[in-house]
Amino acid sequence: MKVRKAVILAAGFGTRMLPASKAIPKEILPVVDTPAIQLVVEEVVRSGIRDIIMVISPGKTAVLNHFQPVPELERALEEREKQELLDLVRATSDLADITAVEQSSPLGIGHAVLQARDKVGNEPFAVLLPDDIFDADPPCLRQLLDVAAAEDGPVVALMKVPRSEVSKYGIVEARALGGRRFHLTGMVEKPPVEQAPSDLAIIGRYILPPEIFSILAQAKPGTGGEIQLTDALLVLSRRRKLYGYEFEGVRYDLGDRLGFLTAQIGFGLKRPDLADKLRAYLRSVISS
Repeated sequence: MKVRKAVILAAGFGTRMLPASKAIPKEILPVVDTPAIQLVVEEVVRSGIRDIIMVISPGKTAVLNHFQPVPELERALEEREKQELLDLVRATSDLADITAVEQSSPLGIGHAVLQARDKVGNEPFAVLLPDDIFDADPPCLRQLLDVAAAEDGPVVALMKVPRSEVSKYGIVEARALGGRRFHLTGMVEKPPVEQAPSDLAIIGRYILPPEIFSILAQAKPGTGGEIQLTDALLVLSRRRKLYGYEFEGVRYDLGDRLGFLTAQIGFGLKRPDLADKLRAYLRSVISS
C-alpha cells in the first residue's frame, strides 16, 4: 500500500482547551516554542510525505497562515542579522505542500475525513489528529506506513490504556499477530469499562484506503450525533483485513490539560538549551 498524501484534521472548536482556544486555534498552541500543528506536519514530512490536505473550520486561517511566508518579518530579521531565526522562519514556510478544505459544520471526525475526498482521490492516504503528538523515532506515522506496506492493508495506531480510561477512546477487539501487530476484529467508541473488548485504544494516526470515503458518505450519525470514524472502520473491517499497530514511543494528548502540561515537560527535557535548567526546576519543586 503506497501512501503519498496525508490529511490533517484541524477543524473544531477545541472546547477542551478553553479559554485559551477561544481566540487562538488549539493547533497553534505551542509545545515549548513550536505550534502543535507544526510538529504534526514535521512528523508527516519525516515519514516521507509532502502532500498534505488540512481540514479546517470556516475562517480558521491562523493554522494555514503559520505555514505562509511573512516577508516583513523575514526582512526585519535579515536587517538585524538574525540569521538563525530567519532560517527557522523560512524553513516553516517550505516544510510541505499544504492545501485546505473546509468542514462547514462540526459533525465529527468521520465527517471531517470525508471533506478531503476530492483532494485525496482514489488512493490510500494517512489521517492525523493534531491533538495527538508523539515523541517517537521513527515517527509514529512512519511506523504505520511500514506496516501498511508490509501487510498491503489499512492500519491504525494503537496504545494500551488503563481500564479506568477506556471510556475516553475507541477500543478494539483484536487478535495478536506478533511484532506489535494486530488483526482488528471489532471496535466500539467510548465503551463503559465493563463492555470494553480490550485495553487497546485507537489513537490519532491512521492509514486508510479510498473506499473509506464511500462508507463515510453512507454513514448515519452515531455517538454524540456525529459521524464517527470508528463506525466506518468497523464496516471496513468486515470487508477487508484491518490492522492495528501498538506504536513505539510516547504520546501526548494536547486536548487534555494534563497532557498539554506533560508535553511541555517532555519536549522541554529534550532541548539542550533548556533541559538542565528545567530538570533542576522540577527537582526543586518536587523536593519543596
